[in-house]
Amino acid sequence: MSTVSLVLDDDLAGLLADGPEPVDRAALELIVMELHRRGKISSGRSSEILGLTRGEFIRRASALGIPYLRTTDDDLSREILVGRSL
Repeated sequence: MSTVSLVLDDDLAGLLADGPEPVDRAALELIVMELHRRGKISSGRSSEILGLTRGEFIRRASALGIPYLRTTDDDLSREILVGRSL
């Protein structure tokens, strides 16, 4: 595991400190959520990093408007075709 130090201006640090979690934990969660939103890490890896169950991670991500499932239009069209053929 690596250790990284971040320099935050007072306003940003104050915003992070305003929540129920310590600043370092809040920053970690924001970074992990953004990496997941960008598709860089899976929900399983995200939940592992944050020490959450997958269900807890999904609920937190959903509360931030980050979708759990990523489906392209082509994926959805194929699923609809398969569903109709059953």
